[in-house]
Amino acid sequence: MPAEATITAAVGPTVPMAATDSQPAAGDDDEFQDAVEEQAVFTLPEHHGPMTLERSLDECRLAVRYFFNNQFDEAREIMRPWRDSSMYHAMGYGTMLYLQAIMTFDPRDIEVAVDVLRSSVEVCNRFRRKSTLGETVSKIVKKPDYGLYTEEEAHAELCYAKCLLLRAVLNFVEDETLISLVKGGLKVKTCYTCYRDCWQMLKHRDWTGSKTKQHFEGGVRLGVGTFNLMISQLPAKILKLLEFVGFTGNKDIGLRELETGFSLTESIHRSLCSLVLLGYHLVATYFMSNSEGDLVASERILSEQLVTYPNGAFFLFFAGRLELVRGHFERSAQLYRESWQSQRCWTQFHHVCFWELFWNNVFLSQWEEAAEFAGLLLRESRWSRTIYSYLRAASLLMLAEQSPGEDSQRQEINTLMNTLPDFKQRIAGKSVPAEKFVIRKSRRYLAQGGRLLMPGYELLYLWNGFKILRKRRHLVEDVFSEVEHELAALDNKAAASEFAADERALLLLLRGVCLVHLSSPLQAEEALLAVTRLQSQLRDDHYLVPFAWLELGLLALQAGRTEDAVKILEHAKSGYKGYNMINRLHFRVHAAMGAIAASKSGSATPDPLTAPDENGCDDAAAGTDDDL
Repeated sequence: MPAEATITAAVGPTVPMAATDSQPAAGDDDEFQDAVEEQAVFTLPEHHGPMTLERSLDECRLAVRYFFNNQFDEAREIMRPWRDSSMYHAMGYGTMLYLQAIMTFDPRDIEVAVDVLRSSVEVCNRFRRKSTLGETVSKIVKKPDYGLYTEEEAHAELCYAKCLLLRAVLNFVEDETLISLVKGGLKVKTCYTCYRDCWQMLKHRDWTGSKTKQHFEGGVRLGVGTFNLMISQLPAKILKLLEFVGFTGNKDIGLRELETGFSLTESIHRSLCSLVLLGYHLVATYFMSNSEGDLVASERILSEQLVTYPNGAFFLFFAGRLELVRGHFERSAQLYRESWQSQRCWTQFHHVCFWELFWNNVFLSQWEEAAEFAGLLLRESRWSRTIYSYLRAASLLMLAEQSPGEDSQRQEINTLMNTLPDFKQRIAGKSVPAEKFVIRKSRRYLAQGGRLLMPGYELLYLWNGFKILRKRRHLVEDVFSEVEHELAALDNKAAASEFAADERALLLLLRGVCLVHLSSPLQAEEALLAVTRLQSQLRDDHYLVPFAWLELGLLALQAGRTEDAVKILEHAKSGYKGYNMINRLHFRVHAAMGAIAASKSGSATPDPLTAPDENGCDDAAAGTDDDL
């Protein structure tokens, strides 16, 4: 069965919803009914007496089912009454408020989530095993006896690690001071150590007759897998620093552990394992390998999950992303809309769908629709008004090139470009690279008297969209035709502007990328080399030269010239500094180098999260995790 048919069959009919104020009016006259009438009702096994470990896991399983059925308030209300006395209720309640804080980016939500997670950490810590002084000292010289941990203490260590990790992430967002960053880093290190202990408990503790092992195993594999995937994707320079302080990660191990966690059908962590796997595979297809294996894995997981939660917003969203990376933009837009319209409880999740729908329309060069979604984000989302302002301005500029608009449209573009720097923000003490880029572009627009060359296609390139666009050859041909037209216009200009070299370099880069995906490598190489020869003439867009070298390296890799590719990619990464979007280039180089290394050797490096040291002693256990 074709991929799209599989997903369509798995999704089935969706539950329509009442239209909301955030719904674009243009071309959307469907009547939506209220989904609340169709909400599912789940039941708990009968329990009597105090809150036990098994009862807390049953209630967590129920909350997970509500959560992935879009009934977020019901899920939270199950967790709320016992959040101060049950480790799993504390973890579940804290996780939900964490997700809300991350989606809204509202300082008030962040503050509430921080307080709740601080309390969650304290609740979990009360149930953890308290080592004697002798046991603490003995950990330094010999492997701990994990058989001493009770079942409740093992679960407490796992819940503690999860809550601590979420608290650490909010540490980075909440406060920009160096002290806060150090504290957050120490929490992540402690969390890493806790997961190592949990892994050893899973392997060495006697779980005979346990009714809760599968839940524990699912949580451990979720944590170990996520850590490995996250760390393995970092640039080499950061990886070396992390390895120095005891962190390391292996992609293959991460995927293996998450797949195993997903296979545990009774585990309360199964759906979370699936979300991390989907996120990885679909990011991989978008930014890195774009391999059929990632697409097949995504399709398999979605097919299973959508049968159980056919109207779940998260899985409909990932189904939309799968169709996007396959180049099925129309079907993708439909699924994103179904995801957005499937629930009203968390309107912030609508914004994630709006972001995807913006790019969906960019792929199709539907600039009016793209501007509509950028406008929705600008009005409703708190994530980055700077970026949203530029996305809308860029879309309106592209629209004006196709069909010159009214004066009011030009006035709006001018207002957006003038005001977007006022909204710039700092996260974890640092400026946002994409915000710095669009602020520079807004200044360029003003310096050129209200002109900016092909800003929509420039964004499409920087967000690596051509790897998706190539699935629809005629769309690449359309972009190529527009680029050729602009190059001819540039050649025919009577007087060159001060940014003429920057404009030519951008057009040549876009020309080269289009030719790569139109299977004309020699012409592509010629255009990309022409970009590098303009280096000394560039006034503003210095990022174009290293990105041209990046594309030349990928072109060499595609041609099978691996040694040349490595040299060119290293030059792209190390030969230039101080330009915009440098992290995006490093990320792509890192991904390409990883693919080269994987092709040379199929062996996996050992993972310190899952393996003891050569003396059989788990050295992480010697670390202290008090005084948090």
